[in-house]
Amino acid sequence: MKKTQIPSFIVPPNTTVSLSKDYRTDFTPPGLKKREGRALLAQIVEKLSDLQGRLYAQDTYGVLILFQALDAAGKDSTIKHVMSGINPQGFQVFSFKQPSAEELDHDYLWRYFKALPERGRIGIFNRSYYEDVLVTRVHPELIEKQKLPPLAKGDGIWERRFRQINNFEQYLVENGIVVIKFFLYVSKEEQKRRFFRRIERKDKNWKFSENDVKERAYWDSYIYAYEEVFNYTSTEFAPWHIIPADHKWFSRLTVGQIIYNYLARLDLHYPVVTEEHKKHIAHAQKMLEQEPD
Repeated sequence: MKKTQIPSFIVPPNTTVSLSKDYRTDFTPPGLKKREGRALLAQIVEKLSDLQGRLYAQDTYGVLILFQALDAAGKDSTIKHVMSGINPQGFQVFSFKQPSAEELDHDYLWRYFKALPERGRIGIFNRSYYEDVLVTRVHPELIEKQKLPPLAKGDGIWERRFRQINNFEQYLVENGIVVIKFFLYVSKEEQKRRFFRRIERKDKNWKFSENDVKERAYWDSYIYAYEEVFNYTSTEFAPWHIIPADHKWFSRLTVGQIIYNYLARLDLHYPVVTEEHKKHIAHAQKMLEQEPD
């Protein structure tokens, strides 16, 4: 199979992003076909399985993967396909819904902090703390439900939260948690097609909500909010990756390749067996060999 270069679609720090001008939702590399892309993903999944085993055994790093997207961009299916070879023992997905009464009695990062992956594990946030500078910005009435004191709301709230999120992510990275951030960028036209498929297929009806269609009226507001997120929170230590999502096979392949690249850079390895441990292994082997048949 020919070697294909998969772009990282990284957002350079300190740049101004225009999604419509700088990124395509329908991009695929010239000459790469769907069947080849699926075969490449299968190879990556196998490599990820090996790296995840080393990550778990080494027990030094944790990996936090964030997925953000507009509705029907394919977050769930991307997670399912890319992580299909991962041992469930070292992997967990959190999907954050509207905050509970308990969560509203804490700061907005509290519920995410509780769900961070341990060392040796991969944690996925299917939607994340970025909702608190996205949905709450498009629907400012939600801010009133957060019981904030005057100092925490009002003028400058978004810039303050961007700074807080950057500080939070830098804290994580400096303490051995690798932060990988994906935005699955789907077009408004493709989103509409996917909504129709969810309506037409009975086995997909459960995924569809009338509110999803209502949110399309805020499309431009969401795009602006996302651009602000990228402009303020794509950093050297935790950059954003804007993934073209109109072709699901390519977005899955790209996400898989990027995750593999991050893990491969960690120099993961199984723990070195000490001489004392080797003696115990040899003794255990001898005991097994001496057992009566």
